[in-house]
Amino acid sequence: MKQDLTQIQAPIATEMADFEKKFRAFMKSNVKLLDHITSYIVKRKGKQMRPMFVFLTAGVSGGISESTYRGAALIELLHTATLVHDDVVDDANYRRGFFSVNALWKNKIAVLVGDYLLSRGLLLSVDNGDFELLRIVSHAVREMSEGELLQIAKARNLDITEEVYYTIIRQKTASLIASCCSVGAATAQSDQGLIEKMRLFGEKVGMAFQIKDDLFDYGQDVVGKPVGIDIKEKKLTLPLIYSLNHASWLDKKRIIYLIRNKNEDKKAVNEVISFVKQSGGLEYSEKIMNNFYREALEILDDLPASEYKASLADLVTYTIERKK
Repeated sequence: MKQDLTQIQAPIATEMADFEKKFRAFMKSNVKLLDHITSYIVKRKGKQMRPMFVFLTAGVSGGISESTYRGAALIELLHTATLVHDDVVDDANYRRGFFSVNALWKNKIAVLVGDYLLSRGLLLSVDNGDFELLRIVSHAVREMSEGELLQIAKARNLDITEEVYYTIIRQKTASLIASCCSVGAATAQSDQGLIEKMRLFGEKVGMAFQIKDDLFDYGQDVVGKPVGIDIKEKKLTLPLIYSLNHASWLDKKRIIYLIRNKNEDKKAVNEVISFVKQSGGLEYSEKIMNNFYREALEILDDLPASEYKASLADLVTYTIERKK
């Protein structure tokens, strides 16, 4: 397996460099303040895994075209808009270790910047007649919003079952990676069967990715991320759901009491973490994560060999072997 993202990116290195320039151009506006803020956002972008999924999937599906760049930009614009709005909703002052837009420019400006990014994405698609891409990505944004709201509704009662948890992460996280892969395929060809196959591939990757994230909250393979954040926010994730389902009535009652009433208390949070570790919640979650990972790779197996396919398989492996 290629060890880092630079090696994984090798078959699309030129395209990713071109995408960087095109994306900056798509963000441009005539308002100086807006340009200042969007340039701040672009400079602090993450690992660029979403565009990588778009370009590699286009590569395995028939080839990268000009519409692939627009599809990747559409996803980045709409997703960045939702992140800017999320930070306002969560009253978050940091994003990836840097100040969030709302922390630096206040909520009103952050909401308007989010709206601007959303409209840029929509116009980019409408102006170029990319209606299929717009349909795929709009569907993902709707799913993400529904998943977030479902999680909030369920967190109040702490009554999330395993099935509800899968629905939440399928909507909240997996739908975005699924849209990256179906957009990539849709820019390469019109075979609906293949586009759906790549969407399903992305969904499986997204499910594995989110379970990996949930394991980090318990200190599993983690680097530089504080543990117990989900517990503090009263989020029931797979390790905890499994552990509660297999606990005695008394243990279940005690743990739910701690999450509901003592979630800010470090000692109580550590007690919940110990309970999950002793109940086999981490091993069970890793097993489920590996199932999704294996199913994703099985979908890839059907495709003809190419450097894009090899890198896509490595990118999937990277998502579940990462340390942060």
